[in-house]
Amino acid sequence: HFGSSHLGASRSRLAQAATQTFRPVSSLPALAMDSNAPKLAKVEKVLGRTGSRGGVIQVRVQFMYETAPELAGRSLIRNVKGPVREGDILALLETEREARRLR
Repeated sequence: HFGSSHLGASRSRLAQAATQTFRPVSSLPALAMDSNAPKLAKVEKVLGRTGSRGGVIQVRVQFMYETAPELAGRSLIRNVKGPVREGDILALLETEREARRLR
């Protein structure tokens, strides 16, 4: 019973977050016009784990036309922290840098 009001508040926030609707990028035309906007890239292939404890996953991504027409079709190798699988879409803030290949 101690702190039960706090628990109820966090549950309602979780329920609110779960019911939020997310709009697809195509419905946000201003995003593509902003040069600082994140560029979307689709994970083509998971290459393997890296980092001292294997907490980073190296992936090959291909840029999508929707947010970066000038980069569309170009692919890069990037390091991703956290769970990722083929087909996922990453929002990259920086598009010039490429990760070094795994050894």
